[in-house]
Amino acid sequence: MPGEPPPRVVVAGGHSAGHIEPAMNFADALRRLEPTAEIIALGSVRGLDTTLIPARGYPLELIPPVPLSRKLSSDLLQTPTRLRDSVRVASAVLDRVRAEVVVGFGGYVAMPAYLAARRRGLPIVVHEANARPGVANRVAARMTRHVFTAAPGVRLAHATAIGIPLRPAIAGLDRASLRDAARQRFGLRRDGPVVLVTGGSQGAGAINTAVSGAAAALRAASVQVLHITGPRHTVDVPYGRPADPPYVAVPYVDEMQYAYAAADFVICRSGAMTCAELAAVGLPAAYVPLPLRGAEQRLNAEPVVAAGGALLVDNADLDPTWIETTLIPVLTDPERIAKMSAHASAAGAPDADVILARHVLTAVAEQRSIDSRGLE
Repeated sequence: MPGEPPPRVVVAGGHSAGHIEPAMNFADALRRLEPTAEIIALGSVRGLDTTLIPARGYPLELIPPVPLSRKLSSDLLQTPTRLRDSVRVASAVLDRVRAEVVVGFGGYVAMPAYLAARRRGLPIVVHEANARPGVANRVAARMTRHVFTAAPGVRLAHATAIGIPLRPAIAGLDRASLRDAARQRFGLRRDGPVVLVTGGSQGAGAINTAVSGAAAALRAASVQVLHITGPRHTVDVPYGRPADPPYVAVPYVDEMQYAYAAADFVICRSGAMTCAELAAVGLPAAYVPLPLRGAEQRLNAEPVVAAGGALLVDNADLDPTWIETTLIPVLTDPERIAKMSAHASAAGAPDADVILARHVLTAVAEQRSIDSRGLE
């Protein structure tokens, strides 16, 4: 916006990494497009907000969280009072920073932010990462026409599918060119299939147990393993012979682009962010949906599974036998892996961060035009 004051943007997406990560990736893209933009994040002390958001370099304003229960309970009965108090605090933040637009990604601070913005006549932009929208975004989608989703078919008013904002290191990853360096980084061999195992930032006990229990079968099939266990988990992997393919277990990987570049296939949960990242980099996967929240994670994985880019296995069915009889034949078939990779890539949307940032800048410009006409 040459010659105009910098846009003042408030981002609301807190509590979990699934809400915070796309919000921060969007903020990074906005700053690349408009370096002078003033971006403030709303968050709460409940969840990962105070850890993840300041680490990305954005000022954080805390408001009371408002969990929106889907079941009748004493907590639900207290929601109106909590929401009123949180909207009041959020409104004060919007006034103090002279916000021009609120961009929400769901989570505990989104609903107060949406309501505070509506009271002030500010543009509202909504992004929904999941196949099944949360309560806050379902409500907000009826307040605005600026509504964006990760995939087509999401049942949300006024929705346009653009994908999920990703980090450039992931969205622009060239796996082939980084492959050798990535494998060397983890102590893996240059040749031979590598399966990446991850249960997300906290790990997943069921995945850890199943894969470590199949270590002998994986070694016998010459499959290397890069197993990210999660910081609170360990796996018991039997020692192999020096000639066996490596089974590398680490608690956490900070720069996931290297793990993705080292791998040919992934075993993982099907959170929205994970599905988006693997599609963007063209990695086929065996998705193991978290068996909670009404099977929401299954919905995230179904489009890429239907396209032929992934397998789907229920948490209860994932065991060493499934890995040996179903997965290993896939891992040891390079032609099938290549086809699945192509199908996974076709489902990716690597530029969602920039698309969303441009929409937000347009919303700000449109609102400024309306405000200026009102002053004439």
